[in-house]
Amino acid sequence: MKLRYNYRLYPDTPQQAALARLFGCVRAVWNDGLARRKAAWKADRARIGGTELQKLCITAAKRTAEREWLGQVSAVPLQQSLRDLDVAYGNFFASVSGKRKGPKVGLPVFKSRRDRRQSARFTSTAFRLRPGGAGDALYLAKIGEIEVRWSRELPAPPSSVTVVKDAAGRYFASFVVDVPDDGQTFPRCDAQVDAVTGIDLGLAHYAVTSDGEKIANPKWLRRRERKLKKHQRALARKKKGSASRAKARIRLARQHAKVGDARRDFLHQVSTMIVRENQAVAVEGLAVRGLARGRLAKSVHDASWGTFLRLLEGKAARYGRAFISIDRWYPSSQLCPCCGHRIGKLALDVRAWDCPSCGEHHDRDIAAALNILAEGIRLKAQKTLNGLNDSNGLNDVGSVKDVAAGLADTRNDCEGQVRPGKAIPNLAPPETSTAHAA
Repeated sequence: MKLRYNYRLYPDTPQQAALARLFGCVRAVWNDGLARRKAAWKADRARIGGTELQKLCITAAKRTAEREWLGQVSAVPLQQSLRDLDVAYGNFFASVSGKRKGPKVGLPVFKSRRDRRQSARFTSTAFRLRPGGAGDALYLAKIGEIEVRWSRELPAPPSSVTVVKDAAGRYFASFVVDVPDDGQTFPRCDAQVDAVTGIDLGLAHYAVTSDGEKIANPKWLRRRERKLKKHQRALARKKKGSASRAKARIRLARQHAKVGDARRDFLHQVSTMIVRENQAVAVEGLAVRGLARGRLAKSVHDASWGTFLRLLEGKAARYGRAFISIDRWYPSSQLCPCCGHRIGKLALDVRAWDCPSCGEHHDRDIAAALNILAEGIRLKAQKTLNGLNDSNGLNDVGSVKDVAAGLADTRNDCEGQVRPGKAIPNLAPPETSTAHAA
């Protein structure tokens, strides 16, 4: 399993100039390679890449007066830039042919020095770390030793490092490390847990678990909205191309960076807490792209549900937990978790309701989380049974009930069937305190 470890870099003034030169060279090689590929395809439908493109855009270009400055930087990041171009074209062709899953990938585009992110990648032959894997500095070819803020140790020697400069002018080193995929255990959590939970995501509360716990929505963007507007208006008043406009842009970018850092830190903390405390996690699949086109688009983007689910799934796979995603059309908020009665579609302002069949009073979010948990257990039981059938030839209906009953033996289900309408899960106790403030 390949993982990325990011650290903050603090280059001095000469090193910043060297990195700016490197970013410009990498960008120029990318644009030259892309232009040559487009021209070759337009001329006679020919495809060039790999070694041939490196000879044209790096080796031969260094001998010309227009590109002789390419020799001032290390050749490794330039070669990696053309390899990235080949990968980008490969992803495009795989997406067009249907071999690549997910959203469609477009053709590569030209890069600009005004892009909010500049980067260059070094392989193991062009960088070096101090002994121990986490020293005081990182050596980069033709740049020198750069100060690194080592927040944690690297678990293994890195195979590559990408130096990144963001829109706020900050520098980062992103190491790629290959770690064994053997179901690692969480630090400070050696005991094997057997709890399972269902999670309902929302805007009033960021997440509600089937145990009745409600995680408050910090609303990172809304918190800094007034300050962001102030800096945006100040930027709009500056003359284009002036030094004061560049300073105003940096101030605005730093405010956006603070929002992104706070959001990222929250998502990591919550996802780690959930995966650490539960053996299986059931969540509802969300059409985030569709939700982000509605009237709540700003709040949906601010919540960053897609990133949270991706972190949750990745950490579950890394630490041997089960991640279950149920269908997005499953009516989790319309079912009574006690009797299975379907009340129908509810307005968004209805946060609690009484079941007309069994008379139970339900908190809308907690009931949805309980239904998500029950459906997740059912799907897990079905998947487990399919695996048993493939390996042992089990085909009797009794096996389904045995597997489902074994998975349903949790603090949220009373050793019965896991289908809503047949099982009566333990409802979470009523809240005695308000949600934590952001």
